[in-house]
Amino acid sequence: MATNFDFLKKVDKNLYGIISEAEKLYGDEYFEQCMTQTRRFGEHVCKKVLGKNRTTENTFDDMLATLNDCSTGTENEKEFINDLYFLKKHGNSAVHSSSVKKDGMTALECLKRAFEIAISYSVFHRGASSGILRLHYDTELLVTGQKSGKTLAEKYTEEKAKTAVSNKPKTSARPRKTTSKKSKKQSSVMVCKRPKTEISLYWILTGASFAVSMIIMFVLYLSLHWK
Repeated sequence: MATNFDFLKKVDKNLYGIISEAEKLYGDEYFEQCMTQTRRFGEHVCKKVLGKNRTTENTFDDMLATLNDCSTGTENEKEFINDLYFLKKHGNSAVHSSSVKKDGMTALECLKRAFEIAISYSVFHRGASSGILRLHYDTELLVTGQKSGKTLAEKYTEEKAKTAVSNKPKTSARPRKTTSKKSKKQSSVMVCKRPKTEISLYWILTGASFAVSMIIMFVLYLSLHWK
């Protein structure tokens, strides 16, 4: 059955055997045993990386301290050492735990950290192809034993897009009025009412002036004829 660590077969079969067993334990839901196995994997990687620089160091913790002293301080080395510390911490917790904990998420994180360690070890310490750096941990392969069609990065991008759409605020629509069978249908034609006709002040004044003028002319006419 295919594993996420198949690339490690050509680099180091012993390391591959240790970490592939960890994936099997995870698949059978032996999460604590899985974390213990990833710790074992990390310790063996640490030994191989130290090589001749290892002298009296016997414990994993001592080897990590020496490895940290030998580090040049690059980001890759910092991440590599941090991942090893992570495996040591949770592997120790799993071994010394007084009760069984079904902590699948932590076990999965240990596998992912071991995956990153395996890639760095293969490329930077064993001279493997740099193409390995493009690999991503496939959780579907872990569970089903079959490779998924999409990488973890592609799945993350899709999930992020779905989350953005679901979190988008909905536009508030005006509630529709419920109409009964007896109610009249609304007309789609706009009906314009005629404005009420009103006599403006201008025409009132004009009419009054005309009337006064006519009265004056009539009075003058009478006065002229009566003389």
